[in-house]
Amino acid sequence: MQHAVGSPLPPPHQSGHGWTPAAHDPGAHHPGGHPGPAAHQGPVPHQGSAAHQGPVPHQGSAAHQGPVPHQGSAPHQGSAPHQGSAPVPPPPPAPGFAPPGPVPHTLHHVQAPQAPETTGHVPLPPGGPVGMPSAPPAASAPDASTTTIAVLLIGPAGAGKTSVAKYWADHRRVPTAHISLDDVREWVRSGFADPQSGWNDNSEAQYRLARRTCGFAARNFLANGISCILDDAVFPDRPVVGLGGWKRHVGPGLLPVVLLPGLEIVLERNAERAGNRRLTDEEVARIHGRMAGWYGSGLPIIDNSQLDVPQTAQVLDDVLARSIASPPNW
Repeated sequence: MQHAVGSPLPPPHQSGHGWTPAAHDPGAHHPGGHPGPAAHQGPVPHQGSAAHQGPVPHQGSAAHQGPVPHQGSAPHQGSAPHQGSAPVPPPPPAPGFAPPGPVPHTLHHVQAPQAPETTGHVPLPPGGPVGMPSAPPAASAPDASTTTIAVLLIGPAGAGKTSVAKYWADHRRVPTAHISLDDVREWVRSGFADPQSGWNDNSEAQYRLARRTCGFAARNFLANGISCILDDAVFPDRPVVGLGGWKRHVGPGLLPVVLLPGLEIVLERNAERAGNRRLTDEEVARIHGRMAGWYGSGLPIIDNSQLDVPQTAQVLDDVLARSIASPPNW
């Protein structure tokens, strides 16, 4: 169906103004330009249903258009259709005009927050240097068995460091781990620097690596609320195998305690050892003599020559309680 020449195109759809084909279709026109009798037409059906319209005017003739109806009222059209004529479908929309459709909803995808790094189901906080333990405000001595601390048990071979450290860790009332430097050193299987071969560049490099690994483990245990006790034969007169490395890798809150029985006890316990942890009597005597340099250093020293393992662990708790209340300067 074509529009008459000069008639305006249908206006675009606007909110609140409906558009119906009957309101913009030119009325019927008789030849000669005389309009036929006007007839009142009933309400226009909703958009999309078929409506009765007048005859299509000839091209070139001026079309008479009825007044635009008010919004919501039924429009008046030109001449009524002939009796018995078939209903004419509504004209197609003008080129470039599309009836408005429903506005699609825009879906906004919200990115879920990333889960923190976990090991199993336990979040791991980052480990950091261990700070100095704070003493409780109570007037009595602090209870070392319930405080989260890091302890370094120092002593020569045969002093009972490993046995006392294991017992002390087993009988505390808070979670406690035992980290043995000798155990970590023996993680190296092929190319292990055997202590029986003496101290050289290879053994020193493996010792430094083991100490750094123990310090990393201690910081992570403490960051998760787990105390730890480490044991090592730290020499007072050698910076490489000294407290400076432990303080650097664990933190200033590390509490060192020296375990130093008499030479006869050390030789007797060394004789009960087996494998690469058993040293010659000469080497044991030399190490024990160098450990005597801890006297006068300000560090607490326990002589466990006449004490068994449980008794030594009890003395260790008493020493640590005093160290927590008044940390040593080292």
